[in-house]
Amino acid sequence: MGDDNWDTDFTEGVRGEGSRVLPVFQPNFQKPGSISMTTNETLCNFTQSIKQAGVRENHKDEEKQTRGFGSGRIFGNRGFQRMNDDIDVLHRPGRGSFRGDRRGFGQFTTDDVNVKQEGRQNSISLGFKRRGFGTPSGEFETRREFEARGDYKESSEEANIARNPKVTYVPPPPPDDENRIFAHYQTGINFDKYDNILVEVSGHDPPPAILNFEEAGLCETLIKNIAKVGYFKLTPVQKYSIPIVLAGHDLMACAQTGSGKTAAFLIPILAHMMRDGVTASQFKGEQEPECIIVAPTRELINQIFLESRKFSYGTCIRSVVIYGGIQMSYTIHQINQGCNILCATPGRLLDIIGRQKIGLSKLKYLVLDEADRMLDMGFGPDMKKLVSSPGMPSKDKRQTLMFSATFPDEIQRLAGEFLKADYLFVVVGQVGGACSDVQQTILQVKQYDKKNKLVEILNEIGNERTMVFVETKKKADFFATLLCQENISTTSIHGDREQREREEALHYFRTGRCPVLVATSVAARGLDIENVQHVINVDLPSTIDEYVHRIGRTGRCGNIGKAISFFDPQADSAVAQPLIKVLADVSCLLFPNFLNSF
Repeated sequence: MGDDNWDTDFTEGVRGEGSRVLPVFQPNFQKPGSISMTTNETLCNFTQSIKQAGVRENHKDEEKQTRGFGSGRIFGNRGFQRMNDDIDVLHRPGRGSFRGDRRGFGQFTTDDVNVKQEGRQNSISLGFKRRGFGTPSGEFETRREFEARGDYKESSEEANIARNPKVTYVPPPPPDDENRIFAHYQTGINFDKYDNILVEVSGHDPPPAILNFEEAGLCETLIKNIAKVGYFKLTPVQKYSIPIVLAGHDLMACAQTGSGKTAAFLIPILAHMMRDGVTASQFKGEQEPECIIVAPTRELINQIFLESRKFSYGTCIRSVVIYGGIQMSYTIHQINQGCNILCATPGRLLDIIGRQKIGLSKLKYLVLDEADRMLDMGFGPDMKKLVSSPGMPSKDKRQTLMFSATFPDEIQRLAGEFLKADYLFVVVGQVGGACSDVQQTILQVKQYDKKNKLVEILNEIGNERTMVFVETKKKADFFATLLCQENISTTSIHGDREQREREEALHYFRTGRCPVLVATSVAARGLDIENVQHVINVDLPSTIDEYVHRIGRTGRCGNIGKAISFFDPQADSAVAQPLIKVLADVSCLLFPNFLNSF
C-alpha cells in the first residue's frame, strides 16, 4: 500500500494556490526531539497543517483536487503510474488515490509485489484512511478523481511483476575495513543449551558429526576468518551439516531460528572452493559462478552476501549480491568484476540469466535459503525455471543445499525434484519448532483494541529494540505513523518502499535511532539484527510457520527474547490449535487457557 514515507518533521516543498507553501512529509518516523529536524514542527501538527493547506486548482483540461496530502514530485490525484522495467521507462497517466510517497504514485521493482491488473490502472492505488487526512471523517473522499483502484497481494511482497520503474539507486559499497567487516555480537547465556538439542539425520550413510572447526580440515585462512567472526563453538546444525556438505551430499536441513544455518553452508562451500581453486576474473567476457545462493528477500540475501565476504576475507574468492531495486548497470558492473559466489533474489537472478550476463555451466553449488518459502506457490515456478535454464547442470551433476527453520510435509515432497535421490535430511529439535529462548505470550485482543494495547506495551518496554509485525503494508504505515504521534521513535519496512528507504529504515533500527520497526512479512525471515529484545505480532500470520519465523527475530544465538502476539478471536481462530502445539513444544509457562476454546 501507499502512504510509505512519513516523518515527524516538515520541509518546504510544493507550492499551492496563492504561493502558500505546502509541507512535505519526509521518509522516516522519528521521535520528536530525539534527533535534529528540518523544522520544529512535529507530526502532532500534521492534521492541522493539512487542513490549512488544502488547495483546489481548476484547469481547462482537468480538475486537480487535493484532499489530504502527499509529498514529492507529483502532487494531486492525477499523475504518472510508474510501472516499468529496468530497460524501458513508461510514464503512464492514470487515476487513483494519492500514495503519499515522495515520488508520487506507486513504484515497483522486480522483487517487490505481485500486482493484479484491474480497471483502468495496473498499479496499487489505495486511499489511506486516517483522521485528519481528506474529509472530516478522516477518510479520503471517494470522488471521480479517486474512482479507479488497483489490487495487490500482500502475501508475496518479494515476488516478480512484469513492469517496474526505471531504477537509478546505487547502494553504498560494503565495508572494506577489517574491523567493520568482522563486526559481530556476542552469544547469549543460553548458547550452551544447544548441546542438549536432539538432532536426527535421515538418509543413507551420513558422515559423522564434527565437534570443532579443526576437525573439518579447513584451510588456515578460513580458520582465521571464522575466529575473527567470533565463532568458537559449533552449533548443532553446523556440527552435522558441515561434514555432509564437505562429503558432497545434497542436504535438506531444518534448524531453529538464530542457530547458525548460514555458516553451516558457507563454510564448507568456501572450503571446497579454496581447495579446488577458482577461475573468476574481471577479464573474462562472461562470468560463471561456482555457487549460487538464492533467498526470498533483498535484506536477507544482502545479509548472506556480507557473511560470505567475512568468511572469504583475504582470499581470491569474490562474492557478488544482486537484487531488485538497484540500478541494473551497477549490478552488471559488479558481476563483470568477477563472480565466484552469486547471492541473488529469484527475480533479479532470472533477469540476469535472461540477459546472458552469467553462465551456469560451471555451477557446482545451488543453495536455497528459507527453502520452504523458495519452493512454495510464491517462488516455486521461479525455482523450476532456474533449474531448467540453459547450461544449468542437472541435479546429479551439482550439489543442492536447502536450509530453513520450517519444512512442511508438502515442501519436503517438492524438494525431491531438486535434490539427488540419496540426499540427507538433518532435523535439529522439532521440525518447524519455535526457538526455546523466546518467551512467548499470547494476549486476547480484539481488532479495534490493538492500537491502544500496542502503545501501552511499547511505553512499558521503553527504548528496547522491538519489531512489530502487521499483515499489510497499509497497516505498517498506519501503525508507524500512530506510534510517531505517541512520541515513540519508529520506522517501517515493507515491499512498497524504495530500496534506499528500506535500507535506511534497517540502518536506523540497527543503530537504535529508531528502536521500533514496524514490518510486514518481508522482514519475517532470516534477518539477524543485534539486540532485538521484543517481537510483537499485532496481526497473527495465517500460517504457524510464518509465526515461528517472526518470533525468531529475537532470542538468537543463545540470547533471551520475548514475543507478544495479539489473538483476535474473530480473525485468528484457525491458528489456535497450531499455536497450542508450538507453545507446548517449548513448555511455555504462560499458556493462555482461552486458546483451548477454539
